[in-house]
Amino acid sequence: MKPAVFNPTDILLPKSNLSQWSVVACDQYTSEPDYWNEVEQIVQDAPSTLRIILPEIYLEQDDVKTRIAKINATMKEYLEKDLFRTLNHSFLYCERTQRDGKCRHGLIGAIDLEAYDFTPGSSSPVRATEGTILSRIPPRVEIRRDAPLELPHIMILIDDRKKTVIEPLQQEPKEQVYDFDLMQGGGHCTGWAVTAESAQRIQDNLNALGEPTFFEEKYNVKGKAPLIFAVGDGNHSLATAKTCYEEFKKAHPEQASNHPCRYAMVEIVNLHDPALEFEPIHRVIFDCNSEAIFKAMANYFSEMKLTDENTPVPEGCHSFLYLNGTRKTRVILPHPDCNLPVGTLQKFLDEYLQKNVGRIDYIHGEEAVEKMVQEHPDTIGFLLPVMDKNELFRTVILDGVLPRKTFSMGHAWDKRYYLEARKIKE
Repeated sequence: MKPAVFNPTDILLPKSNLSQWSVVACDQYTSEPDYWNEVEQIVQDAPSTLRIILPEIYLEQDDVKTRIAKINATMKEYLEKDLFRTLNHSFLYCERTQRDGKCRHGLIGAIDLEAYDFTPGSSSPVRATEGTILSRIPPRVEIRRDAPLELPHIMILIDDRKKTVIEPLQQEPKEQVYDFDLMQGGGHCTGWAVTAESAQRIQDNLNALGEPTFFEEKYNVKGKAPLIFAVGDGNHSLATAKTCYEEFKKAHPEQASNHPCRYAMVEIVNLHDPALEFEPIHRVIFDCNSEAIFKAMANYFSEMKLTDENTPVPEGCHSFLYLNGTRKTRVILPHPDCNLPVGTLQKFLDEYLQKNVGRIDYIHGEEAVEKMVQEHPDTIGFLLPVMDKNELFRTVILDGVLPRKTFSMGHAWDKRYYLEARKIKE
């Protein structure tokens, strides 16, 4: 019998003040130091995931190696101080009430990294949805390689239109294990341990999603390997876990099959959860020559048309907004050679930044982009349209991974917060 791809696991939960313990995913607010300074003020000296993760805003600072060593030492300290209780071999069902009042439903367990491949053209049951930036993996490997714990902000999507996997848990027996408000306007989080009976139903219904005949009829495809789990958030974190596992397997082949590093803890969410909304990820270019970029863009996109921001976009064209100071201009591109506007724009930006000055960042939220462009000199922004979430699975099945940083699942404050942990060292 083939091993399950998504499994119950030993889940560590903190005994301490959960509102101070739980902080937002490290890849948020990457150009907003004030946010992380406020988190420091909230946490103070309390045990917190802030001390055992590395916010990406600090990733390129000179003291990053010192920070990583401190993270690993603090993980060991937290384990030695017995700050956790353990849910043994469990799934954990969670409900996240977002800032807008909508409730997102998720299920926490462990993905078998043998079933995951982030390389383009992969046909594995677990696949990346967006291009993986390989240069972003080594610094994350440095953090995970010696870490005794993992804390997931990875969210993986299932395309469960009939709502057979997660949604029945709302009515099934379960034991509540946490219920608290998240800091910084992150909403509210409640979690329950899942019974053995529910766990078996979950795995049976996940297997049904990958049944070949059902899969082919669902997506109207032939000869394609079933895609059951699509990485929605935390793509680089999961790629890091895979890299560390392959590294361990190469060094210790006799131990790898049963070692905890073979798995990565994740939260799965149904693509059809009403609270799950796709948001575009915008682009901001810092320390650049705005006139040079605009001139290069006009040369690159020979048929580029500039209009008012409220102008309707003709069918078949790609479009995005160009921000310079307080000015917004709609750029319309006839005859694009990519499937999505983000791919069309990213192709240009990659080529331009290889040869010219400028630093790119990927920003969630239009207001944040507008503020950065207005407050920082020599900075421009690009606002992109949102992708229809119902296109995701079929697009990945037929076309492979999307351009990197294509979409985000909700606003920055609605991202997954660090809370549960899992041992990855024996």
